[in-house]
Amino acid sequence: MSAQIDKTGVKIGMWLFLYSEIILFGGLFVLYAVYFYKYPEFFSEGGKELNRIMGAANTIVLLVSSFTVAASITAIQRRAKKQAVGFLLFSILCGVTFLVIKYFEWTAKFHHDIYPNSETLVSGEVGLNIFFGLYYIITGLHGLHVIIGMILLTISLVLVLAGKVTESKYSMLENSGLYWHLVDLIWIFVFPLFYLVL
Repeated sequence: MSAQIDKTGVKIGMWLFLYSEIILFGGLFVLYAVYFYKYPEFFSEGGKELNRIMGAANTIVLLVSSFTVAASITAIQRRAKKQAVGFLLFSILCGVTFLVIKYFEWTAKFHHDIYPNSETLVSGEVGLNIFFGLYYIITGLHGLHVIIGMILLTISLVLVLAGKVTESKYSMLENSGLYWHLVDLIWIFVFPLFYLVL
């Protein structure tokens, strides 16, 4: 009974934490909406500067990884340890792929003098400067969450290999999966706001 209460407490704690993360990004999205209302033409211009192919590729990568994380939990519940390990490794690889794509995307922007406090943005239109300021803050914060999610998945992977995550004890893997799904969900909002803005 005590173990069941502990498990429930951990799950409630995780949901409360996820709720706080939603509030954080929700506040940033509201800020985006306010400035988009004020500078719609410059937000549209800024969106055209972003690489939609890279943005779409990252969307696909995260959606696939969300599926494989869920599949790893199902595999553990079915006592398929090797499958769970494979799915987790693939999910972590997807996280690495996402960050590599984001690295090349940011590098291209820096090369074209489009980054916070760059001469191009500071001397240009205010709306464009705000757009890219929000772009770097939100995508940078999201990238940090991807790294945290990868760390949680790696810890879960180690615990699966050590036999400490099993079909009856998988709350760590489940909570890591919840966090990863949140990371994916946030990106689903980020992608259209920045890359598909009209």
